Amino acid sequence: MISCASYYQKNFNFNQAFERGDLRGALTTLERSNGDSRGRNRFLYYANMGLLGSILGDYDESNRWLEKAFLFGEDYRLNYLNEAASYLTNPNFTVYRGEDHEHLMVLYLKAINYLKMNKPDEALVECRRLSIRLNQLSDKYVSEQKFQRDAFVHTLMGIIYQSTRDYNNAFIAYRNAAEIYESDYARMFAVAIPEQLKKDLINTAFWTGFQDEYEYYKAKFCFESYTPASPESELVFFWHNGLTPVKGEWSINFVMTPQGDNVVVFHNDDMNLAFPFPLESDKDKSDLSSLKVFRVAFPRYIERPLYFQSAALTIDNVKYPLEIAEDVNKVAFYSLKQRMLQEFTKGLLRAALEKVTEQSLRKEDDRLGAVIGLVNAVTEKADTRNWQTLPHSIYYARIPLHEGENKINFQLEASDRVADHSFTYQVKKGQTLFHTFSSLERRY
Repeated sequence: MISCASYYQKNFNFNQAFERGDLRGALTTLERSNGDSRGRNRFLYYANMGLLGSILGDYDESNRWLEKAFLFGEDYRLNYLNEAASYLTNPNFTVYRGEDHEHLMVLYLKAINYLKMNKPDEALVECRRLSIRLNQLSDKYVSEQKFQRDAFVHTLMGIIYQSTRDYNNAFIAYRNAAEIYESDYARMFAVAIPEQLKKDLINTAFWTGFQDEYEYYKAKFCFESYTPASPESELVFFWHNGLTPVKGEWSINFVMTPQGDNVVVFHNDDMNLAFPFPLESDKDKSDLSSLKVFRVAFPRYIERPLYFQSAALTIDNVKYPLEIAEDVNKVAFYSLKQRMLQEFTKGLLRAALEKVTEQSLRKEDDRLGAVIGLVNAVTEKADTRNWQTLPHSIYYARIPLHEGENKINFQLEASDRVADHSFTYQVKKGQTLFHTFSSLERRY
């Protein structure tokens, strides 16, 4: 029965503490599960330790764990024994390798940590690692609709370059980000170019002396009356809103139809799905000949809807709304959708091998075959592991500051209430500060 629980349910105490904002309690619970640091879920252990450290302000310790998560992704090799065993039980037997977007978020959090420690060069290293990972994703999938370019990564790179007064590279990064928002993000995630990115693109074109590009983007974005301004200092504020979806499972019945040349076809007419499965011999085909229907389990994401719908920062009676830059929730759904054909193929292969084993044993010992059939039915389960403490969405705003003390109000709005927070920043002239705020509330 324990094996039938989802990953979220198995880690309920940790998730409950985290979601109610008891971060120290969540950290203690996680540390008590120290076996995960060496077990099949070690990537998630590293990633959660890193994320908790980041929220709690222990940036060096956070980066130590996040680096472990990064290196795990770099060094991951298939354990073929575990992989083979997973086809006879369920995918949870294998080491969890991490979703593609989860490995990107590891490096994003590392970059943010470095920015808070005033280490922009180290933050740029993480952004370059992000670019390499994205190139690897581009090679991994063949679909024209694949997620291969991350607009938010390029935006972050531009923000870092701008903070170091490297306006030329900042302009290039912003230009790349704008193009990706327009072409990929608008189509795949319904996320438009943030207004702040438009201003940053125009500003860096102006400061770099790219007059043609400056005029082009002013006209393109209908900013004809906009004039670039250089504030004394700045704050870049990131809002991590809500929580990423959790993985559950769903199952589907496939009918098996034998065909010639040692091939059977699994099909579900309601969903218009058909998958041919080659058998090694006529014996395998005979073992499957009496089996008509297979139930196969697949992973699916379950969204945790946002509680707060909008937020804004106010300084000197001027309000700056935060704009969405990355919808992690939609990226997760889209990434899983990209590989569903692979999930179908693996699930059907697992079901076929389990049934072949069951039928073969029934010929030798009907009771043993029946037991194996029962075990197969009980253990048919999708892999429900994922990094469940990530934010649902990431928003940001750029705020001008003056030298000395700055008091800012941060207001979050939901349909049934408004929450206010106040922050005071001491800033030097020419300095760019970075701040993140995580709101863990969600709709049930």
